[in-house]
Amino acid sequence: MKDKRRPRLSFVWLHACSGCEIALLNSGERLPELLNKVEIVHFPLLVDHKFGGEQEFALPEADIGFVSGGVASEEHLALLYSMRRTCRILVSLGTCATHGGVPALRNRWTAAATLETVFGDTSGRATVAAEMPALLDRVYSVDEKVRVDFCLPGCPPHPEMIVHVIETLMTDGQPRLPGKSVCETCPTIRTGEMHRTVRRFLNNAEYDSDEPVEEMRCLLEQGFLCMGPVTAGGCGGLSVPLCVQARVPCRGCYGPVRPEGNQLLDMLNVLASHGVDHRAIVDRQSLLRFSGAHGLLRLTRKTK
Repeated sequence: MKDKRRPRLSFVWLHACSGCEIALLNSGERLPELLNKVEIVHFPLLVDHKFGGEQEFALPEADIGFVSGGVASEEHLALLYSMRRTCRILVSLGTCATHGGVPALRNRWTAAATLETVFGDTSGRATVAAEMPALLDRVYSVDEKVRVDFCLPGCPPHPEMIVHVIETLMTDGQPRLPGKSVCETCPTIRTGEMHRTVRRFLNNAEYDSDEPVEEMRCLLEQGFLCMGPVTAGGCGGLSVPLCVQARVPCRGCYGPVRPEGNQLLDMLNVLASHGVDHRAIVDRQSLLRFSGAHGLLRLTRKTK
């Protein structure tokens, strides 16, 4: 920001779990330094701030706004519209906001079926549905409903990357995200020989716990459904991807490595190109478990 006043920041969360906000709090020593440079005008998760009734949201004006979570209800949509009106720059924070995230898994069913499944009793009545804001037909990403100036995926985003985005936008710069996939930042051993079927992750992968992760063979080559080839990297910061550090396959939580990518189709193409039988995947739509917005996850058709 070119003037001398401290930039005003505003945060809201929609269909989210607060993980993105906690990631910001986990930024360590950089957080106090950041707080001394900005003025937070709205952050309901951290500060009690009454800002409106059922559908009217009076939010303060801000230089930069951060929205976490997908858009799942009319209340979410009204709050998002208010954020767009009052924020000069709007950032979608986290994979739920950028690609739908786990909440978008409900896009396989109608809103009515979702309410009945979650809140219905044995008679099938949704007992608390009347007390909830009306659901939209599906869960949308933030950019499907309003113009977004910057998208920061991650479940949650790496703390250092959140601070980087804030500090860069404060100076009217353009933040730079890692452009590589999880595979490109993974140090495991690749032999070029793939397991011909997809193995369910019911047993541990083959590795020596006394050896560093660099000595473990690629989990995808071992036959486990690792989403590393089609998932954006950055979860481990400049270090090894977090799932790989734990010796488990990447689940795809940073969303597609390609901006307009489809993790389901891209992953099936990876498997097919290596001669792997993709029919061994129990639930193919689960490949979109973090990126089911943008119309990618659709209503499940009933088969006889």
